[in-house]
Amino acid sequence: MHIAWIGLGIMGSPMAHNLLKANYPLTAHTLEQHKLDHLAAHGGIPAPSIAEAVRDADVIITMLPADTEVTKVALGRDGILEHARPDALFIDMSTVTPSTAVTLAREGAERALRVLDAPVSGGEAGAVEGTLSIMVGGERADFEAARPLFEVLGSTAALCGPHGAGQTVKAANQLIVAATLQACAEAVVFLERSGVEPATALDVLNGGLAGSAVLDRKKHAFLTRDFTPGFRIDLHHKDMGIVTAAAREAGVALPLCGLVAQLVAAVRAQGDGGLDHAALLRGVERMSAA
Repeated sequence: MHIAWIGLGIMGSPMAHNLLKANYPLTAHTLEQHKLDHLAAHGGIPAPSIAEAVRDADVIITMLPADTEVTKVALGRDGILEHARPDALFIDMSTVTPSTAVTLAREGAERALRVLDAPVSGGEAGAVEGTLSIMVGGERADFEAARPLFEVLGSTAALCGPHGAGQTVKAANQLIVAATLQACAEAVVFLERSGVEPATALDVLNGGLAGSAVLDRKKHAFLTRDFTPGFRIDLHHKDMGIVTAAAREAGVALPLCGLVAQLVAAVRAQGDGGLDHAALLRGVERMSAA
C-alpha cells in the first residue's frame, strides 16, 4: 500500500516514521519544510501540495490539530476529496467532533472514497513507541483493510461502531484523562504541602487501585515540573469542548466533565496552553498559594 500522510506534528511525525520503518512507501505533506526534509532523510517522499501527496495513494491518513484543519484539508479547494483516486481509503486519525467524522464519511462516499475515523490515545510517547490505542468508526471491511497499518502504529485497535463512533470513544477518553490528570495534580500538591516525599508516595499509589497509565506516564512531569509538551493544554481544551458538545447533543449530563473543562480552560487562560496537559498541576499550585 502506498500511503499519503498529511500532518507531521508532535504525533504525526513519529507515526509516519514508524510506517516508514515498517517499509511502507509513504508520501507526506505538511506546511513546515524542515519536517518534510527530515522525513525525506528517513526514506519518505515529500510532496509540495495535498494534491501531489494523495493523487496515487492507496491510503490517505490525516493527523491534524482540529476540525477546522481537517475540514479544510479534506473538503476544501485542492483538498483530499478533490484529488484522491476512487476507492482509496481515507483514515482521519485527528481528534474531531463525531459530527465532523460523519460528514467526512458522507462526503467521501460521494467521491467513491472509503472513510474511517480513527483517533488515537497514548500521547507522544505512544506515537514514538508504536503503542497507541486506536479507536475506529466505519465499515468492518475498511477496518480490516487498515488493520496492518494500525498494528504498526498501536498496540490496541478496535472498531467501535459506525462512522463517528471512534471520535465518540476518543471524547470519552479525553474526559477520563483530564479528570485523572486533575486528580493526580491535586494529590501531588496535597502530598508535598503535607510534608510527604512525593516520589515514594506516587510509587505506592501507582501500585494500588489509584494506579493508572496517566500516573505512570506523567509522574516524571509532576515531580520535576518539566511540562515539555507531549499533548498540549490547548489541544485538551479543544477536546473538552468536543466532549461537552457531544454530550449536549446526546442529552447526557456530565457534571464532572463540566468542572474539569473549566479547570483546563482556566490553566489555558493563565498562559499555560502551550505546555503539556500535566501542567494542570500549575493551576492547583496557583489556587493553593498562601
